[in-house]
Amino acid sequence: MTATATPPESRDVLARFRGWTRGVLIANVIGQVLIIVTGGAVRLTGSGLGCSDWPFCTPGHFTPQYHPATTYHAFVEFGNRTLTGVLLVLALAVLALVWTDRTRSNAYRALGLVPLLGVVAQAVIGGVVVLLELDPRWVSLHFGVSAALVWCSAYLLHRHGEGDGEPVAVAGRATTGAARVLAVLLVPVVTLGVLVTGSGPHSGDTTVGYRFALDPQAITRSHSGTVWLFVLTLALLLVLLHRTTTTPQVAAARRAAWLLVVVTAAQGAIGYTQYFTGLPALLVGFHMAGSALLLWATANTVLHLRTRA
Repeated sequence: MTATATPPESRDVLARFRGWTRGVLIANVIGQVLIIVTGGAVRLTGSGLGCSDWPFCTPGHFTPQYHPATTYHAFVEFGNRTLTGVLLVLALAVLALVWTDRTRSNAYRALGLVPLLGVVAQAVIGGVVVLLELDPRWVSLHFGVSAALVWCSAYLLHRHGEGDGEPVAVAGRATTGAARVLAVLLVPVVTLGVLVTGSGPHSGDTTVGYRFALDPQAITRSHSGTVWLFVLTLALLLVLLHRTTTTPQVAAARRAAWLLVVVTAAQGAIGYTQYFTGLPALLVGFHMAGSALLLWATANTVLHLRTRA
């Protein structure tokens, strides 16, 4: 009997690399969190214009040039740009491994485009931020896109581990509804947090003490109010989950929710400590890092409340 040759179009040229997909997706999530951390370092050290040009660091030079008058600001800013380059490489790897996986649904494969589109958008926004000398609206947009990329990257990682059947809730409507409210509340929590930072002494500008002409006290109280609504909704979600009949999926959702409790408690403790200690830059930096972890942990909790065949 003569063996039938495999049609060229059915060959998976990346088959030997498919096992790397989950690792690459995890690295992408970590990278999206770290870019918020390094972006916070740029803001907190007033290094937003450390590189005075874009896409070069200085006119005619891609990297910072050392001379006696050189400050650390250029290296802080260039470090953030370098991490963007790492994210670009990861985004291309995600695209290659996800988009070309013909064993998965088109909806899943299309998600492989998101990190690349997001990184390109961030690079353009970052350039505009430099050229407009730290316009606060563009700086805020820069963070907002990063926040969205953390959520989308968490979604893509979770989606990779699911099947391609229709999503099925693992708990009742009330539990699913509480999780959705939690996700919605994250938007004002993060948005108002950005406004708090932009209206305070760590806005990223060394010439003025703030970038947004907002009352710091009022905007801080508004931010705190949304956080407490988030905490109450999370408490309700935990109660509902523990009243749900235990299955492996429900147990996993409970673990995800308790992890979110830990992240939320740590973020709240840092937030109140920085407020009552005069906003030391280091604590503000930890709070910005915590916001990225809060985004991931919330997405992780919400996504564990469904399963696919």
